[in-house]
Amino acid sequence: MIEILWHGRGGQGAFTAAKLLGAAFILHSDDNYSIAFPSFGPERRGAPIRAFTKLSNKSIGNRSEIEKADFSIYLDDTLFSDRSLLELKPNGKILLNTKRHFEDERIITIDANTLAIEILKRPITNTIMLGAFSAVFEEILLKDIQSAIEQYMPSKLHENNIAAVKAAAGILTKGEVS
Repeated sequence: MIEILWHGRGGQGAFTAAKLLGAAFILHSDDNYSIAFPSFGPERRGAPIRAFTKLSNKSIGNRSEIEKADFSIYLDDTLFSDRSLLELKPNGKILLNTKRHFEDERIITIDANTLAIEILKRPITNTIMLGAFSAVFEEILLKDIQSAIEQYMPSKLHENNIAAVKAAAGILTKGEVS
């Protein structure tokens, strides 16, 4: 099982991204299973939240929160600290929305805020980080993410969010990461 931990703030769409990732994984193959669920503290815009996505080619019975992740995705770099590395499994990776650069090969960065403003005209980075994730996790294809967006997001959001996913995947595929 592949376990993905999402970190964000209320209103940034971490849970939406977790659900879209699960949907994209299922759309890729009839033999795939996923679950996605949130963990909220105070339910207000801006409060830290975590969301979880579990992906497997077998039915998923474990519905507990993820303690050690294969991938940890940060939509907001103010939630990231050196302790964040402790939540990774061996060989785990962090995908971080930031302008900063790190020497640690476990930390992959992308300036999702700038892309969000350029493409979405709003500072919501969830689909950008989902596109970035597709560039580092080969079992998620852009076409499957596009299908998930088309099936689970309102139609007025399709075009810009699909463009955001493709732009982020393109940046990381070209190797423009730290």
